[in-house]
Amino acid sequence: MSVYKQLTTADTIVTPFEVNKSFTFQGKNNFSSSNVNIDLLIGTLPTQSLFNSSSFSTTGLYNNQFQDLVYESIEHLYYSNYLSQSYGDTAATASFNNDGTITGIRQTTNNYNYLTNTLTQSRELLPDGGTNIGVLTIPRSLFGEYIKPGSFIFNDGVHRFTDDKQGNIFTTQNTGITHVGNIIYEHGVIVFTYKLLSTGSFPPDTQGISESFSRQNLTCSFDSTKTIYETQFLCNLNEAEYNFSLNPTIISKPDGTVYPYTTGSWFNPYITTVGLYNNNLDLIAVAKLPQPLPKSNVNDTNIVINLDMY
Repeated sequence: MSVYKQLTTADTIVTPFEVNKSFTFQGKNNFSSSNVNIDLLIGTLPTQSLFNSSSFSTTGLYNNQFQDLVYESIEHLYYSNYLSQSYGDTAATASFNNDGTITGIRQTTNNYNYLTNTLTQSRELLPDGGTNIGVLTIPRSLFGEYIKPGSFIFNDGVHRFTDDKQGNIFTTQNTGITHVGNIIYEHGVIVFTYKLLSTGSFPPDTQGISESFSRQNLTCSFDSTKTIYETQFLCNLNEAEYNFSLNPTIISKPDGTVYPYTTGSWFNPYITTVGLYNNNLDLIAVAKLPQPLPKSNVNDTNIVINLDMY
């Protein structure tokens, strides 16, 4: 049997918190296996002002794209404000006068390039004067809301690439740490902008990215991010409430009266289970207490229920 009490909005607190899950994929064949679909694409600097449908296409692990379209998409989405200098183009400003006129330079850098934070970002699409970029894409079904900063690792068998939590991709060579690209955490996109070869020199030649992506012993690992909403319900029982048990075992049979010991002032029922109901009195959640809780008839009793919702 149950006793109902209405909960108000003041009794409910919703707290969001993030959870992470680690993924590791070893071997190029595992990248393109079922439910993974990590793709490796090559983008090439277009040689024509207009798109040519007969231009060379790039064969990904599960998706084919035109190389010049891959390049232009990456440039427009993530590098359009960094075409003249690696630390961002100078934003033009204009003055709006009281009479409604506008004076000064009016053009502005209106593109949103999905920067990781408000710190000055370093982005350069072809820093060594090459023609190719490499693009590694991870589907949202794997990384969730975004890749956890600092968790990305990619190894092509020769180079090991990691992110610095600020949207930059680095690799360590004999000459030290080298900046080789950028990661867009919320899109699961990693852009390799330097040319890489097994020699380890920077820059080698234009085939570096292709050689790196063609190896079979590739390894990719990262942590996904998902927001879970924990709802906390405060069930308050004042000292005058719930002081009589509804457990059917207190009824004396066959006369149907309660046992005399349950009517004494010293008797207090124990709470073992709390149910949450909707407005139609449908049971939607059950909370089990770790041990029976005696109900006080002197002080208020508070029971807090935590319910995680995806």
